[in-house]
Amino acid sequence: MKASRILPLALLAAVFILSGCSTKQSAVNQLERYSYELRDNAQYYTVKEWKNAVDDFASIRKKIARHESEYTEQEKRRIGELEGKCASYMARGAKQRLVSGARNIASELNGIIEGIGRNIFY
Repeated sequence: MKASRILPLALLAAVFILSGCSTKQSAVNQLERYSYELRDNAQYYTVKEWKNAVDDFASIRKKIARHESEYTEQEKRRIGELEGKCASYMARGAKQRLVSGARNIASELNGIIEGIGRNIFY
């Protein structure tokens, strides 16, 4: 085989070998980046964004599950830690959104009551 044909085949083989490793690690990296996204923005999510957040998390979990047998115990521990952070940020963000919504509703109800009171007694 000519040298000009061997080099492209060797490069192609290297890409396949490296892509296997990077795919395994890229799923963990994606989970880590997602934990930062949730930490920084979950409290501002709309209902539609929450649906997308749950779908995104499930998608990342599927990518990780594809490589489950390839992860070391240390990597699995890291994945568990990141998943725990994501769950915590999601719960905290949902709670903050709910509390904020309740405050807005309470303020609106107080305004309605004051408006009714003014109109009835004047």
